[in-house]
Amino acid sequence: MENLKMGKCPVMHGASSVLETSINKWWPKALNLDILHQHDLKTNPFSNEYSYRDSVKKLDYKAIENDMHDLMIDSQDWWPADWGHYGGLMIRMAWHAAGSYRISDGRGGAGTGNLRFAPLNSWPDNASLDKARRILWPIKKKYGNNISWADLFILAGNIAYESMGLKMFGFSYGRADIWHPEKDIYWGPEKEFMRPSDERYSNLDNPKTMEHPLAATHMGLIYVNPEGVNGNPDPLKTALHIRETFSRMAMNDEETVALTAGGHTVGKAHGNGNADILGPEPEAAGIEQQGLGWSNPTRSGTGKDAVTSGIEGAWTTFPTKWDNGYFKMLFSHDWELRKSPAGAWQWEPTNIKDKDKPIDASDSSIKKNPIMTDADMAMKEDPIYREISLKFKDDQSYFSDTFARAWFKLTHRDMGPKSRYIGPNTPDEELIWQDPIPKGKTGYDVEAVKLKIKNSDLSISDRVSIAWDSARTYRSSDMRGGANGSRIRLFPQKDWEANEPNRLSKTLSVLESISSEFNISVADTIILAGNTAIEESVKAAGLNFKVPFNSGRGDASQEMTDVNSFSTLEPLADAFRNWVKREYSLNAEEMMLDRSQLLGLTAPEMTVLIGGMRVLGANHQNNNNGILTNQPGVLSNDFFVNLMDMNNKWEIVDKNQYKIIDRKSGKLKWNASSVDLVFGSNSILRSYSEVYAQDDNKEKFVKDFIKAWTKVMNLDRFDLD
Repeated sequence: MENLKMGKCPVMHGASSVLETSINKWWPKALNLDILHQHDLKTNPFSNEYSYRDSVKKLDYKAIENDMHDLMIDSQDWWPADWGHYGGLMIRMAWHAAGSYRISDGRGGAGTGNLRFAPLNSWPDNASLDKARRILWPIKKKYGNNISWADLFILAGNIAYESMGLKMFGFSYGRADIWHPEKDIYWGPEKEFMRPSDERYSNLDNPKTMEHPLAATHMGLIYVNPEGVNGNPDPLKTALHIRETFSRMAMNDEETVALTAGGHTVGKAHGNGNADILGPEPEAAGIEQQGLGWSNPTRSGTGKDAVTSGIEGAWTTFPTKWDNGYFKMLFSHDWELRKSPAGAWQWEPTNIKDKDKPIDASDSSIKKNPIMTDADMAMKEDPIYREISLKFKDDQSYFSDTFARAWFKLTHRDMGPKSRYIGPNTPDEELIWQDPIPKGKTGYDVEAVKLKIKNSDLSISDRVSIAWDSARTYRSSDMRGGANGSRIRLFPQKDWEANEPNRLSKTLSVLESISSEFNISVADTIILAGNTAIEESVKAAGLNFKVPFNSGRGDASQEMTDVNSFSTLEPLADAFRNWVKREYSLNAEEMMLDRSQLLGLTAPEMTVLIGGMRVLGANHQNNNNGILTNQPGVLSNDFFVNLMDMNNKWEIVDKNQYKIIDRKSGKLKWNASSVDLVFGSNSILRSYSEVYAQDDNKEKFVKDFIKAWTKVMNLDRFDLD
């Protein structure tokens, strides 16, 4: 991953405010810690006593699904349904809610209901989805706290397909809403929507050079430009960008074809008018619009006059019916480029019988030409996509099943493991992308295992390092990774540079022997190893605290591990172990914030963990940066005491390398990195460091470290919720 272009920070500095008093306006290079506190409880209208995941279990699932079926054909005058069916609109809403997910950092996706907030609610690609959400409001109002917007978006898409004749693979409830825009997601370098996409590529002709962690080709799009790369139709070139974009969503070629075709089997695109006269997007619209955007002054502005993508028309003969008419239409005709009424490039058949044309969405007496986008033509022109498409064309059942599975993956990818699924429609089948883990053993003699580990030849550093390395892969963005499953012993994790493969192998050989002796999981043994090391270091500090432990982790097998998708979890840096793989445009402090946010840490938790890991001597390859103590292996507050000590001075040695000098003698005392010194230079982080450096807070430091450590070790223990 080190070859990826990481030119921009996923932490959007200064994005929270444009006020003249904004700190980041005046000091744009200052480390912005807001990313760690963006979903503070103060934004949540519910008390701590409310749990959505408990509440949704009380939902009348059958009733809400029946109401959703009724809604599909209850056309509203203020925003009439095409052909009297809202299926196409609801599917697009669910698509675009889920489709922002990218596997590189697990961010985006439908799991939080973030489509309600900026920037997604105002992306050009999401035009008119504001109307879909208003159409859903009566159902949300009726079922209230028992259904989240996040669940409602995906449920609407599922019911839409079901109502048109597709047998769905399954559905899970359980997505809890957020209550504030997400500021942790970097969507691209552009300052304007739909700018030419060259800025996010080193070489536009090579889609693999797209800047990570991005997946879409333009700012404001979910996937690729439907008119072609940078709006220039060329199906073969578009195919290359589709392949890269969908692979960054963890989709293979067959899933990509199925999703493209399945999404365009029903519904239509809207471009029957002048896009230039549309009003502003919801976030920029006047207060009288009440959160709606893209007002259209043309005639009715709705139905037959609607403008969304600018492309105009349906893909199939029967756009409210699930069939494989998409492939029959695509391969039964020759296609030529034409302009839509809104001026967008689209493909239309050169000769087509009237009986094969779809009827107009508003007037059943009129027949209209079907259309294809450049992405659709890629399904025909690209040799690999073409072969898959022809297979689907000749086997409707296979296409339907493949699409239903791919749709389920698209809409559930960021929900975490199957154990978190809720409701009567969760599939029994366990899928590899769900990162399955067998249930682990409980009820064994934990103290006996700890004693065995303690009497081994593993150092405190060895034990802390393997436990941390196992747990740090967890991502709160899509609930993947973590210590459960002990995948640190499997490919690819066992070979990651971040995990020190040689040291890891030696440590694992000891712990695997102990796990075998007690017939428990390696995963539990690894966490117990880290816990025993901390307890020893606490005792060495003159205190006596136990580290909480919950047994029951299981061990995954190599066959249960999706190697390609797990490769994206590889750390490029770990501030907690004072390591950066190589130099990046992103500085080490920003990468520290990114990792901390994915771990769900607060700024104080991040601070106490950094200070504790330093004095425990847990640095990568035993480097001595930031070991600001003369007694490594003792869980003391020395890191903070010595960082705050004005008897020391700090000098630059090289980029990300500093030395701490005794002011009087001029002798070198310690070496440090930028992620060490930022806890003294950043005013907010210094305020936390000062707390832990106080003489009366030595015990608080130890207690807070144990609490934060235990949190990280249990992040993936959804069975403890």
